[in-house]
Amino acid sequence: MFAPVGTEEPTPRRRFPWVTASLVGLNIAVFLLEMLILFTGGERTLGTFFVAYGVVPAAISSGQSIVIPFYLTLFTAMFVHGSLTHIGFNMLYLLAFGDNLEDRLGHGRYLIFYLLTGLLASLAQIMVDPHSPVPSVGASGAIAGVLSGYVLFYPRGVVRMFLFLGPFTRITRIPALMYIGFWFVTQFFNGIGSLGVTTAETGGVAYWAHIGGFVGGLALAWLFRRVFSKESEVIIDGI
Repeated sequence: MFAPVGTEEPTPRRRFPWVTASLVGLNIAVFLLEMLILFTGGERTLGTFFVAYGVVPAAISSGQSIVIPFYLTLFTAMFVHGSLTHIGFNMLYLLAFGDNLEDRLGHGRYLIFYLLTGLLASLAQIMVDPHSPVPSVGASGAIAGVLSGYVLFYPRGVVRMFLFLGPFTRITRIPALMYIGFWFVTQFFNGIGSLGVTTAETGGVAYWAHIGGFVGGLALAWLFRRVFSKESEVIIDGI
């Protein structure tokens, strides 16, 4: 098993990543609410919560609202997670890469970037299986966009990676381009293999949400860099 525990960049971070910290805090707060629902109402009630606030492709495709307006679930689903492992790994990735992307884009633009990539991720998953009744939840799609944005702005970045292989553990360093590139390739081939299979973050892995978030994040990061390059050129070194 391996997980990112931090990154190293040529330029130091200039500001505290309060948006990233707030996103992590909000995700944790919602997960604690889910645990409360589970302990007080049981798995069935928690399942109802997932359906109400997750993205149900069939509901989006038909324009059908279940509890809240169907279009709002495209955003609420980003803050709902199916398990402790699910939220744990998502938040590790967000903390490792999000702070630097927030530093580069600025707080407001970073928040817009995050929400838009999450939206694009959900739309990609819906396009693959528009009639699925299974809710999809999680921040994975938005975080996939953060990964591609990081690669675009920090192509020489280095990932500190925690390796856990039975009794063998260590912290190693690997170029971010290699680490994130390998991640995307595995998501892509798993996505190809999942075509025609109903998947969701609650019962499997929504690979096409990851792919859509990554590709969408890359396009948005390129657009943000083009549009705002003049005012931020003093900190975009070597790009």
